Amino acid sequence: MEPTKPEVTHEFPFFRVYNDGRVEKFNRSQETVPPTTNDPITGVQSKDVVISDDPKISARIFLPRLPAPTHKLPVLLYAHGGAFSAMSAFSPHYDAHVRTLATEARVIAVSVEYRLAPEHPIPACYDDSWAALRWIAAHANGDGPDPWLNENADFNRVFVGGDSAGGNISGNLALRAGSIGLPGVRFAGAILVHPYFGGVEADDKMWLYMCPSASGMDDYRMKPSAEVLGGIGCDRMLVFVAEKDHLCGPGKAYYENLKKSAWKGKVELVENKGEEHCFHLRITSGDDNAVVKKIVSFINHD
Repeated sequence: MEPTKPEVTHEFPFFRVYNDGRVEKFNRSQETVPPTTNDPITGVQSKDVVISDDPKISARIFLPRLPAPTHKLPVLLYAHGGAFSAMSAFSPHYDAHVRTLATEARVIAVSVEYRLAPEHPIPACYDDSWAALRWIAAHANGDGPDPWLNENADFNRVFVGGDSAGGNISGNLALRAGSIGLPGVRFAGAILVHPYFGGVEADDKMWLYMCPSASGMDDYRMKPSAEVLGGIGCDRMLVFVAEKDHLCGPGKAYYENLKKSAWKGKVELVENKGEEHCFHLRITSGDDNAVVKKIVSFINHD
């Protein structure tokens, strides 16, 4: 008797699921790059650290060239994109992008390797990123596990940022900071680049599958209302949308809800005219990258 052929039970833009529980990711690339002791072009050093053993959470830290050994720099926690289900903080695209941000903005950048859905259902990505932000804050007294943060981090200028799913995660971190608090640091700002807030049926259905605990598409993590956004816990927000991106409309709706909310901070919307989703990741030079330039300005004019 021939074995039963597995059948597809769910098919989404980024993966399909079989009736035997197997998940097939369409983005098959698992390429990663190692950290760099001393980038010969930028002078940035990077290393990988363990945030938690249970669950397993890691991150890559980038330290730009310092004018003096005790010089203090802002800190940026970065969450990568990939529809909550793909990519890595250690992939070539994100290693290069976060390295550029560290160089151009002169920040200590911590790029979190959160667990991916659907193998690790949402809210694992939110919980892991929050754990990374708390890990950063644990260095505020100068006695944390990482010497770069102990010696060179300015905890009055802590930012979070990310693109696509990472933009959504960054917004949710800002909400969590507002409700729980983040002792020892000033949460200066959040940067949401082409954030994934749904709006297209295929994306909505995929998110609901990845987040079985969701209350529906009105879940505050995917469609935060003005009432919910009043609880944002940072001082400023920068939201990017791209004109040719199907996520442009939901990104603008997020911005409008934020302006209507009781939040007392400042928000700016930047629309990348004629551009597609996350176009900035394909630009290798910081000098030619409008998104990077705006992020640099946002961080350094705090």
